[in-house]
Amino acid sequence: MGYTLARELWGQGLITEALGAIIAFGFKELELLRLAALCQVDNIGSARVLEKSGLKFEGVLRQYYFIKGAQRDMKIYSILKHEWEAAQCRG
Repeated sequence: MGYTLARELWGQGLITEALGAIIAFGFKELELLRLAALCQVDNIGSARVLEKSGLKFEGVLRQYYFIKGAQRDMKIYSILKHEWEAAQCRG
């Protein structure tokens, strides 16, 4: 999964809401067993959105992407279908 949002729209819950719909679609309709997302290690807001959406931090992929002229470390997060289902029962 990946996303980009214009800075003036940050903080409105738009990505969190969209991610919830994407995750539900992936597990219900596509019958996926796992979904994963990456964010730059210094992108605290994006990491927060992923965690709020139920994804768990797995680790850091060192120098994984070349972005804006430099190699960047990326955090990887994931959620498994059974984790998502359990959260739906609690929520």
